[in-house]
Amino acid sequence: MSTVIEELLSRTTAVPAAAGPETNAERPGTPLPLDGIKIVDFTQVFMGPSCTQLLGDYGADIIKVERPGAGDISRNSFPDKDGQDNPIFLSINRNKRSISVDTRTDEGKDVLRRLLADADVVVSNFRSGVMERMGFGYEDLKEQNPGIIWASGTGFGPAGPYSHKGGQDAIAQAYSGVMWRRESDDMKPSIYPTTLCDYITGMHLMQGILLALRTRETAGVGQKVEVTMYDSMLHLQMQEACMQLNRGYEVNWGAMPLSGVFETTDGAVCMVGGFTPDPLLRISEALGLDEDLTQRPEFATLAEQFKHKPALQAIFRERIATNTTEYWTTRLEDQGLLNAPVHTLEQALADAQTEANGMVVEAEHPGVGTVRMLNAPIRLSATPPTVRRVAPRLGEHNVEVLLENGFDAETIERLQQLGVLR
Repeated sequence: MSTVIEELLSRTTAVPAAAGPETNAERPGTPLPLDGIKIVDFTQVFMGPSCTQLLGDYGADIIKVERPGAGDISRNSFPDKDGQDNPIFLSINRNKRSISVDTRTDEGKDVLRRLLADADVVVSNFRSGVMERMGFGYEDLKEQNPGIIWASGTGFGPAGPYSHKGGQDAIAQAYSGVMWRRESDDMKPSIYPTTLCDYITGMHLMQGILLALRTRETAGVGQKVEVTMYDSMLHLQMQEACMQLNRGYEVNWGAMPLSGVFETTDGAVCMVGGFTPDPLLRISEALGLDEDLTQRPEFATLAEQFKHKPALQAIFRERIATNTTEYWTTRLEDQGLLNAPVHTLEQALADAQTEANGMVVEAEHPGVGTVRMLNAPIRLSATPPTVRRVAPRLGEHNVEVLLENGFDAETIERLQQLGVLR
């Protein structure tokens, strides 16, 4: 074997890691739900990779296709001491193998066609039409692989006035009405600071893939799976949308008069005045007020509470600002009122509940060292999620994957010398 191939093979590693309190490794006779499923993954950034990582956590073989040199955009979108292996990339690309293939070349396209010939699923989150222009559209692939599941997540879908637009989290928030919906009209619209649209769309994409795999199992047919960020964000608002469509009324759960976030002497508390009998009476008692606010005419009914919400919440704010978060959460809890301290992410990650749920896992990365990241949130008693590999280095598995798919050493070396594999 040539020294080039030997060197490339030496870079191919699978790093075992603990996956939390329970791992499938403790049940060697129980296969993971997606063992044996081969997925060719063209996704990048967050929406698509969050989908494929979760599929990988439950056993699927994820072959991540990346651009030579640059790789997934998230490898380079956040300055970090570890460069392309930064925490943003590591967080959503475990249990995957990376191949870096120049898809602009005929040779690169041929490599991918061979990988796709027996793939179960191909996943992308490019703009509509990109996979087709590359020669990897559903109609192209199903000719050689009729059972393939072709899954695509886009911003707006293949048709309609926005179909040409790229999908991006904040843009989907704006178009779908989510950004406009806020606690009160005097608040300016703003970007939700967590990638809500990407994650929800990624989970819908995963659900579509699982449904299609089940259909293929029962009916023997592959199919196209399409989700859009726009549709996912509309669907997130299904209750509000149904009210708007049928009653012309906008429901705003954040504007409820007995709920809100209130500053304390050392932080803030979130209070939800609902789901319990006589919530305002309970709030009055929890806050130690001199009066039962339900006895005031302007607060006696929910309609009046909405009408006089500023005055009512001014009373809450003034009282809650006099003591600590712990003091008020205890008082509210004693009255059976839903409440919580407003945590920072750092506090949430260190919380005893996070530990009890096994939501932080560790794995060893050959270049970075110990990586701490979030576990999969779906609990399966017989087949829990596993972390079998940390996120791959760019092109780490070029040789391994191609050898598995029938390429000989000489062909791999030639592709490497041509720059098709880098």
